Amino acid sequence: GRGVMPSTVCSVGEVLDVGYVIAREKGTSTFQIQNTSTLTLRYSVQLDSLSPTRDKDQQRLPSFITSPSQRTEFVGTQNYNGLSVFSIFPMEGEIVAGKSQNFIVTFSPDHESLYYSDRLKVVLFSKKTAHVIHLKGAARDHPMFVEGGVPLDVPIESLAVTLPASSQEALTAGNVLPLTLHYKAVMKSILLVLEYIESESSVVPAMTELRVGAIQTAQPASKKNVEFSFDGLPLLQQKGFTLGAGKGTVERGQVKLISVSWVPPADFHVSSAP
Repeated sequence: GRGVMPSTVCSVGEVLDVGYVIAREKGTSTFQIQNTSTLTLRYSVQLDSLSPTRDKDQQRLPSFITSPSQRTEFVGTQNYNGLSVFSIFPMEGEIVAGKSQNFIVTFSPDHESLYYSDRLKVVLFSKKTAHVIHLKGAARDHPMFVEGGVPLDVPIESLAVTLPASSQEALTAGNVLPLTLHYKAVMKSILLVLEYIESESSVVPAMTELRVGAIQTAQPASKKNVEFSFDGLPLLQQKGFTLGAGKGTVERGQVKLISVSWVPPADFHVSSAP
């Protein structure tokens, strides 16, 4: 007899990020596995969220209590309705030698969260794990999102709710920039921290940036472009902050970078360290 080692090539790396979708809508992504061996391969696809041992694994300490280096949980936020937020098609089958199989990943979140995740395994002959892919996705209730700054939440859902500092408290700190992004009646607070290093030869502003994006939606009446604006710019300018754009539009499915800089004003005094 002659032994043959099964071999495959996957079109994606360790992470497949479906990106942003509107909550209660669907997003899809695809990947391909090529059979580079000389025999037909029988495969099956497994999700950690559907593992029969998941209930037992959840009896351990919650992930948000342990340190990041000790976390091994790949299953993040899941749907409230009990259904897996990620689904794969096909889940099993055969790949003939030299041929490829396309897989469709469907992301179907039923509520807003930035931390949907799962782990997908492609198993050959019910024994050998050929590929492991970390699935990620995010959902918003509204078609605009903003990224950047200091995270004000945790990547694991819990009963606790983390509230950002008030605008007045943030401005008192001097180099902390609170911004409120308006989309119609919706407000989303974020927090930027800029560190300025004083130089005798030149003035180099502290820099960071925001990512403002608009999500593709299945709603037929949705506009192609979404408008955004920032409030309180005169007060921020008095404090030494400058935004690259105070308002603008973003095309759906695109992301716009907004630069933010800070130079201490003339009347700024560094707070004495405790």
